[in-house]
Amino acid sequence: MNNLNYGIIGNCRTAALISDTGSIDWCCLSEFNSSSIFAKILDNNKGGSFEIIVDEGYHISQSYIARTNILVTKFDHGENRFEVVDFMPRYLSESNEYYSPPDIIRYVKHKSGNPVFKVKYDPRLEYAKFPTKTTINKLYIKSFTKQGTYDSIYLYSNLDKKDIISGDSIKLSSDAYFLLSYNQKIFTPTLERAYLKLQRTKVYWLNWSERTRKYALYNDEILRSALVLKLLSYSKTGAVLAAVTTSLPESLGEIRNWDYRYCWLRDSAMVIKVLTNLGHVKVAKRYLNFIIDILPDKDEKIQIMYGINREKKLTEKILDHLSGYENSQPVRIGNDAYRQKQNDIYGILMEVMYQQFNIFQISLENGEALWTIIRSIVKIVKRNWKKPDRGLWEIRSGHKHFTFSKVLCWVAIDRAIKVAELIRKSEYSKEWSKTREAIKTDIYKNAWNENKKAFTQFYGSTDMDASNLLMESFGFIDALDEKYISTVKATQHELSRNGLMYRYKNNDDFGQPSSSFTICTFWLINSLYKIGEKKQAIKLFEQLLTYSNHLGLFSEDIDFDTKRLLGNFPQAYSHLALVETAILLAEGELSPEEKIKNNLNL
Repeated sequence: MNNLNYGIIGNCRTAALISDTGSIDWCCLSEFNSSSIFAKILDNNKGGSFEIIVDEGYHISQSYIARTNILVTKFDHGENRFEVVDFMPRYLSESNEYYSPPDIIRYVKHKSGNPVFKVKYDPRLEYAKFPTKTTINKLYIKSFTKQGTYDSIYLYSNLDKKDIISGDSIKLSSDAYFLLSYNQKIFTPTLERAYLKLQRTKVYWLNWSERTRKYALYNDEILRSALVLKLLSYSKTGAVLAAVTTSLPESLGEIRNWDYRYCWLRDSAMVIKVLTNLGHVKVAKRYLNFIIDILPDKDEKIQIMYGINREKKLTEKILDHLSGYENSQPVRIGNDAYRQKQNDIYGILMEVMYQQFNIFQISLENGEALWTIIRSIVKIVKRNWKKPDRGLWEIRSGHKHFTFSKVLCWVAIDRAIKVAELIRKSEYSKEWSKTREAIKTDIYKNAWNENKKAFTQFYGSTDMDASNLLMESFGFIDALDEKYISTVKATQHELSRNGLMYRYKNNDDFGQPSSSFTICTFWLINSLYKIGEKKQAIKLFEQLLTYSNHLGLFSEDIDFDTKRLLGNFPQAYSHLALVETAILLAEGELSPEEKIKNNLNL
């Protein structure tokens, strides 16, 4: 069973997915949202890959170097052993700027004996839309496209270039390297230089991990998820991606296939909140600059998502020449959801801005820019909170009064009031308090279903929605409020199956969802723990952790029956929820003395 057994490497500029047998099956260069150079994950025959092939006698295992995003694939055959160490360089250069080139380095470590392998180097540039031609130069192997948009990549190695291209057997007697770059190198790469970049990149990740807050319980899982979230942050602009892939299906054979290489304001704001709580404040500062840059005008319409380089038009296209992941078409690039109206984004954006005002020092210039955005968002919410929208789940047909959207409109006003009080602008907080109270009254009147004894998906609905489990997390309702406890239990009763959660079960644009949305199970665990069902919550959490892949990574969805991972990968939403849940459970199980000691680890 294919279970998305991939590791991710990256350098906050782009990323690659490497299979558990050492094959690069997905990579876009020069940036996350560039066209693919390897896309075997989306078409086994046409997509292209960079494989290390050994005979059946080899045992292959894979793991990360502890506390880093450097991936090691081990090949063992008795005395004949070697490792492929995969990474993308990222470290501070002599000029005190981060060196993050569009490069992949595969450092091949000879461990013992005379191991033999073959290379299948098969790049297919521009999503494999046109033929890729590969030629051998004295210093490098060049691959390029002549048709369509011209593109090219360069492969350097100290191994015989003809053996690489022809796929002939290579007997390894000492260390070797491959350096794949979008750019032709000015200084010819060497084995020594590749090793130096490996060590510098290792130090970078170790230092980053050392700055991450530590916990007595679940620390390894928290740190691995934090490292994933860091890889999904685009350092150039401060944007945060939902995932590094496109069109990995939510359910096999269905058409719920989307391009997730974009910055959803909701997802990214939640990621920033989590990383800030873990002690990484610079990523929050960059993200807030991203927000300031994309919202320059006081009355500009806020989109739910943007391109990572601040693009506003994300036209959706279908690549019908690719067969799709396990033949699940269509393969899409672009995402038409950017046109949608989702009122919940205002609350989540405001939550992050309030967090920054409340916890960290903000420069006067940034503070004034953010205060302008806050007042603009309040105006937008006051104009729109009574209107229906598409909701958190991006329903493509029809607008409804989604409960979660209303709650997040309340959050937007509530956090704006809190910021106003922090900066002593009480005249605003008094005025906005009326709106906050009106939204809350409206939700209690229209979202509560007396027969279900629960807040339902939208006004007048009898359907449950997992997003309503977040009402307590955002401070809308107390965890021990009878209406919240009842909502949690009703949501679990209707949406839980085999220990996993549907996001909702009613039909949407494509019928009834048939896989579990991973984040929703984390939400349920959080809620159960908070209402006092602690043993059940811990049991569900530890069970859910076993459904990750071999490296502890999660995608967007999990199959209810087989527990295989589905959907785009690795998914920021899933990993931020893992971190939040693990922290809640870790801190909840500590004594008061242990909590004090744990806080000193910041």
